[in-house]
Amino acid sequence: MNFFADVTDEKIHLVGPIQTPAGAARRVARLLERKEEEVHLEMTRMGGGFGRRLRSDFVLEAAEISSLSKSKIKLVYSREDDMTTGVYKPAVKYKIAASIKDGKITGYHLKEACINSNMYGLVPNFFPAGAIENYQVDAGNYKSNITTGPWRAPYTNFLASAEQSFFDELAEVMKVDRIQLHLDLLQKVKGTTDDRIKYNPERLEGVIKLVVDKSNWGKAEAGVYQGFSVYYCHNTHVAEVADIVLENGMPIVKKVTCAVDCGVVVNPLGAMNQIKGGIIDGIGHAMYGDLAFDQGIPQSKNFDRFQLIRMGETPKVDVHFVKNEIAPTGLGEPSLPPVGGAVANAIYAATGKRLTKQPYMSHIELDKMIG
Repeated sequence: MNFFADVTDEKIHLVGPIQTPAGAARRVARLLERKEEEVHLEMTRMGGGFGRRLRSDFVLEAAEISSLSKSKIKLVYSREDDMTTGVYKPAVKYKIAASIKDGKITGYHLKEACINSNMYGLVPNFFPAGAIENYQVDAGNYKSNITTGPWRAPYTNFLASAEQSFFDELAEVMKVDRIQLHLDLLQKVKGTTDDRIKYNPERLEGVIKLVVDKSNWGKAEAGVYQGFSVYYCHNTHVAEVADIVLENGMPIVKKVTCAVDCGVVVNPLGAMNQIKGGIIDGIGHAMYGDLAFDQGIPQSKNFDRFQLIRMGETPKVDVHFVKNEIAPTGLGEPSLPPVGGAVANAIYAATGKRLTKQPYMSHIELDKMIG
């Protein structure tokens, strides 16, 4: 986190990376009891926001220091500052239940418990809403003094992993094909006039069929295990297949095949980079990103205690876009949510063990699971 501030009696000049410049300027004006028109805020290249730079606490800090010191200042957090007094990803837990009758899913009940917040109002209207007759979503939150905030693909980032792992388990219990289970459910939504349904079943079906074709689903060579996941969020439909191998009993993600329907692709290179970045980011956090707290105090102060995904751990990412003339939607977030479920399902295919807690590598010693 960093920001430049120059607060004088005549003006407030601010420069730096922020995802919410207008809101930051208003908060600075209120903090310093100045008129909003006296605040001039310039945005720089951000590098990465990922939700952390939605909050403007570091902008306020820079402005207040400049105001008190009567001088121009450049505030730069150290890594220790960032990790011990920052804003953290919310912790979430899901409990999902389904009823099955005559080989069909007849009921679906999802309960969410989240730290400090809960899912956005529209999220319950994503898949499988409309595809299952008896469908209910409950959401609650627990207030904590640990500051939490948005993380890339808010709420759906964890939800997609839980949901798609659950559907993989459902398919196994029902003794049906994982892909066909999704396709059959989508047939029930086609032609719906219920405007509460926010995803498009035809477009979701399209990315499923495309990723199956491009990933060589079900035909992987010996020693390669595949996991499937599909999700709609942030106005874009995405399906993914993760290929993993086991090396010394540990899972290695070798490849992710991704099919995306985001409407017209305006900038192909930029679109490709957004998809690949979201997938790699999602794998890194699902597999490794473990940050523990003791009495509200974070136990990791730098990257020696907090593992991000490394260059050598990044898989090949093969991206395919559905071609159509539909108005374009966003790509900064939708590729991240499905990948946690795809990886978990691939690990299950390899080991026979379900992973239900993230980060995966912190909770189960996989080499013992298959010993």
